[in-house]
Amino acid sequence: MRFSQRIKKKPIKIELQIDSMDNDLRIGLWNVVDTFYLEPYSTVTHEKEGRLFTRMLYSSFLKLPLDTMEDFFDFERIKLKKLFFGWEWFEVYDFIEFVANFSKGNEFRKACNYILENELSGYRFVGKEITPITSEIEINEIEQAIELSNELNFSGVTSHLETALLKLSDKKKPDYRNSIKESISAVEATAQIVSGNQKATLGQALELLENKANLHPALKRGFSAIYGYTSNADGIRHAMVQDSNSDFDDAKYMLVSCSAFVNYLIMKAKKAGII
Repeated sequence: MRFSQRIKKKPIKIELQIDSMDNDLRIGLWNVVDTFYLEPYSTVTHEKEGRLFTRMLYSSFLKLPLDTMEDFFDFERIKLKKLFFGWEWFEVYDFIEFVANFSKGNEFRKACNYILENELSGYRFVGKEITPITSEIEINEIEQAIELSNELNFSGVTSHLETALLKLSDKKKPDYRNSIKESISAVEATAQIVSGNQKATLGQALELLENKANLHPALKRGFSAIYGYTSNADGIRHAMVQDSNSDFDDAKYMLVSCSAFVNYLIMKAKKAGII
C-alpha cells in the first residue's frame, strides 16, 4: 500500500489485473508456453511437432505466409518471443487460448491458471476458454465500501476491508483464510456501529437493524447464513491447527459480498436517519 493510501489521502485500489498485464504476469505466461511447447519442440526428437506448431501458428493465428517461416525452430522461438512481449494484454490472452488447443492442453491450462492466480489476473481458463472471474461492478463495490466507511470515520470497518483486500492481493503470500475473516468482521463492525450497540454480535446487530432501518428479513437470514459459513468446523474465525481449504475464489466472493453488504447497511442507516 502506498503512503498516500495509508494516511487516507487516496483510496486503496483492488489490484486485480482486468484491463492490463504487468511484466511479472506476462513473463510467467511466456515461461509456461516455453516450458510446454517451445523448449521441447526445439529438440531434434520433436522437430516434426515443432514444424506443425509453427505452421498452425502462421496460418491460423498470425495469418502470415507459410513461406516466410524460418528453417530452424529456434529462430521462430526468438521471433515469437519478440511478438509476445510486444502484444497488447488481450492479444497475449488470444495467443494463450490458441496454444491451449494443442497437445498437453489440460496440463498447460492448469499451469496457466496457477500463474494467473498468483499474479492476480482477473481471468482464468474455464474449460478451454479464458474467462473473466471478476467485473468492474465487483471492484467498485469493494472500493466504494472502503471509501464510504473512511468518509464516515468508521475506522474499524475501513481497516477490516483494507486488510481483507491486502491479504487477498498479496502476490507472495496470500492469506485467504484471514481475508475472509476480515471481510466478515467488516460487516460485523458496520452492523454494531449503525445499530448503536458496540457489544452486539452480528446476529443481534442485524436484529436491531431489521427494526430500525427496515432491513428485509430475507436479507438478514441470508447474511446470517454466510456468517455461519465462516464459523463452521473449518475454523476460519478461530485458531486452527491445519490450514483452511479456502482459496482465492472463496476469499474474493466474501470480500465482494461483504463490501456490498457494508454499502447496503450504511445506505439503509442513512435513509433511516440513524447515521
